[in-house]
Amino acid sequence: MELWKGCLVVMLLLVAMGSIGEAQLSQNFYRSTCPNVESIVRQAVTRKIRQTFVTIPATLRLFFHDCFVEGCDASVMISSPRGDAEKDAPDNLSLAGDGFDTVIKAKQAVESQCPGVVSCADILTIAARDVVALSGGPDFKVELGRRDGRISFRWRVTGNLPSPTLNLNLLNWIFRKNNLTQTDMIALSGAHTVGFSHCSRFSNRLYSFNATTRTDPSLNPAYARQLMQACPRNVNPQIAINMDPATPNSFDNAYFKNLQSGKGLFTSDQVLFNSFQSRGIVNGFASNQGSFFSAFGAAMQSLGRVGVKTGRQGEIRRDCTAFN
Repeated sequence: MELWKGCLVVMLLLVAMGSIGEAQLSQNFYRSTCPNVESIVRQAVTRKIRQTFVTIPATLRLFFHDCFVEGCDASVMISSPRGDAEKDAPDNLSLAGDGFDTVIKAKQAVESQCPGVVSCADILTIAARDVVALSGGPDFKVELGRRDGRISFRWRVTGNLPSPTLNLNLLNWIFRKNNLTQTDMIALSGAHTVGFSHCSRFSNRLYSFNATTRTDPSLNPAYARQLMQACPRNVNPQIAINMDPATPNSFDNAYFKNLQSGKGLFTSDQVLFNSFQSRGIVNGFASNQGSFFSAFGAAMQSLGRVGVKTGRQGEIRRDCTAFN
C-alpha cells in the first residue's frame, strides 16, 4: 500500500512538472515589459509579406517544424558552421529562407524597443499567427512567455515530423505524441491552403505509386494530368507548385473542398477525406469556413504549448540564429 502511494505521488509530480510550462504562458505576458510587442511584430511581418508572398507559408511551416522537434523554443532558428543544427536536417532543408528572415527582422524590430525581453520563440509564435491573419485567415489570440531553447541538433529531427506519405493512423500517432487531437491535426493540415511543394515530395503518386498502378487512383484524373505537366519525369526536383490549385494566395477552406474532389497533393492530405474516421471533419470544414477557422485557431494555440521552456529554463537570445 505504501509503495502504491509513493508511485502515485511520483506520477502526480511528473504530471505537474509536464504542465508547468504551459501554465506559465499567458496572453498578456509582456504587458509591463514590452506592451507593444504584438504590434511591432505585425508591422515587421506586414513589411515582409509586401516583399514576397512566400513569407506566409514559410513562416507558418517554420513554426510547425520548430514545435514538433524540441518544442516551441526557436531551436530551428539556430545556424551552425558545422551544418549539424536542427535546420540542417534533411526534413528541414526545404524550409524557405523567408520564414527565417521574417523572424530575424521582427526580432530586430522588437529589440530596438524592448532589448533582451522577448524570446525568439514568442516572436515566431506571433509571426505565425500574423501571416495567417494577413492572408485572410483567423486572427486568434496567442499565449506568450516561452524562452528559447539551448539545444539544436540535426539528428534529433528524425522521426518527429510527419511525412507526406503517412496514413491516418500514423498521422494521429505523431500528433498525439504532442498532445494534439485528430481534429487539431486535420485543422492544422488546412494550412496547406497556402504554400507550395517541390515535385520530389509527391512524384511517387504520379509515376510509381505501386507495382500495378503507376498513378495513385485516389488522385482526381484531371488534377493528376495537371501535376504531370508541371512535374514531368526527371524534372528538376526543386521545381515547386501550389499545394492549393484553387485559391493558393488566400487562407481559406478551399483545401478541404479540394480533398472532396480528389485534389489533395500529398497522400497525407487525401487520406483525411478517404478515411471514414476523418471524412466527417473534412466535410464539416469544407462546408463551414468559420468552423475551420475556429478549429485552426484552437489547434495553433495547442501547438504553441508543445514542449515550451518557461521560467528559468532556456534563455532570451539576443540573436535568433545563435545561442547567447
